Amino acid sequence: MPLVDLTRKLNALQELSAEELEQAAAALADAAVAEAPKADFLTALAAKGETAAEVAGLAEAFRRRAIDPGVGAWSARAIDIVGTGGDHAGGFNISSVVVLVLASAGIPVMKHGNRGITSKCGSADLLAALGVRLDAPADVLRRALDQLGFVFFFAPAFHPSFKHIAPVRKLLAARGQRTVFNIIGPLINPGRPAHVLMGVFAEPWVARLAEVQTRLGMAAGLAVHGDLGDGRGIDELTTSSSNRVKGIGRLAGVDGWWRPEDHGLARSPFDGLRGGDVAENVAMVDAILSGRGAAALVDTVAYNASVAMWILGRTQSIGEGVAWSRELLLGGAVRAKIAATREFFQTT
Repeated sequence: MPLVDLTRKLNALQELSAEELEQAAAALADAAVAEAPKADFLTALAAKGETAAEVAGLAEAFRRRAIDPGVGAWSARAIDIVGTGGDHAGGFNISSVVVLVLASAGIPVMKHGNRGITSKCGSADLLAALGVRLDAPADVLRRALDQLGFVFFFAPAFHPSFKHIAPVRKLLAARGQRTVFNIIGPLINPGRPAHVLMGVFAEPWVARLAEVQTRLGMAAGLAVHGDLGDGRGIDELTTSSSNRVKGIGRLAGVDGWWRPEDHGLARSPFDGLRGGDVAENVAMVDAILSGRGAAALVDTVAYNASVAMWILGRTQSIGEGVAWSRELLLGGAVRAKIAATREFFQTT
């Protein structure tokens, strides 16, 4: 069996080739292959340590297996705002609100995500509560991009091969075993946007995942991780943290640490960024848009939106986009976007 041979190679600390990674993906996605060899392979890969080339190879293999939503006309101008999850920080769904800010600014956004797995409220949970239809067919999603300026790709609907991987992931998670699938989600957006702002669960992975995205052909982006101190971190760029950043594609030269003060923002306590369940997070969205949101939350959303604008070349500096993002958040544009989203999916 190819998976057994590949596992033996990993146990000998040998790196897998692109061809071998395609063989591995085929076996992992095969319902006829038992869970045990899949678990052994994923365990051996994690124990060896996944290289950027191996992660990119697996991501490309699963990109090829994804359902194509037919949004290529927007991809070169679009951005994904996404995180790996798995940081256990309990943060609010910052990226989901950033999507709405950017769409309100006329920037096409293709967000790819799932329901909460390591949190009480995932991006799919919050966006569905705000009116997005998770089971919308591809033609409706294309119209959403055209009319609303953003689209949400619900991961289970676009990656059917993952249903044959889910059982072994659950098995390994019960053992406390991380696998490459904990980080692959942000790499396999079926819309293939050319830009990304990607949060990373752990600082040592920032540079590696930035290299992966560059290998996958991303035009420009940033991989980021917020260091909250005392060994705690978050897969977000925040005003409560010192932020490790590494550029992707055209921005590959960006490499270092950013503080909120560097971009004209005050540092805020992390308590203002804590999220809850779906109902609590919807209430937090309403508080933000009503001018009652925690300063940390308003500033962090504006910070991320302004960084995305800068990645796309819409602004000359990150600080330049902060005031624009605040105006969109607090001036009614994002609230109007949510209303338009509800109406679109109710009538389409």
